Amino acid sequence: MRSDAREAAFQIVFADLFGGDGKKGFRAAVYKDHKLKEEECAFAEALVSAVFAHKESLGEEIAAHVTRFADYRIYPADKAVLLLALAEIRYFDDVPPVVSVSEAAALARKYSTEKSADFVNGVLGGIINK
Repeated sequence: MRSDAREAAFQIVFADLFGGDGKKGFRAAVYKDHKLKEEECAFAEALVSAVFAHKESLGEEIAAHVTRFADYRIYPADKAVLLLALAEIRYFDDVPPVVSVSEAAALARKYSTEKSADFVNGVLGGIINK
């Protein structure tokens, strides 16, 4: 399922925010740990690659829509979810933006604080409704 692929991609992007090793070996271990099938691995890899290739511009777009918080105040898990979802919204035409937002909120709900799902949903909703 693509949800599992998104979760694996989230873990890689999250680790990268802390200076983690985003190299292929680490990625492969995460994909194996999630028991992703070949198609799911390809989707997760494409997501991670899109985030890494466009991290600066994605971060700038997020910062432009988060006006009440400085970038350093956004929880790292929320930031990783936002980067991943925004990359999916911008660079994956086969995924409807509302699906990306819904999946991002689910990841935030699982990996971050109680209010993070609403925060992520609000930021991404503002971006796609602009």
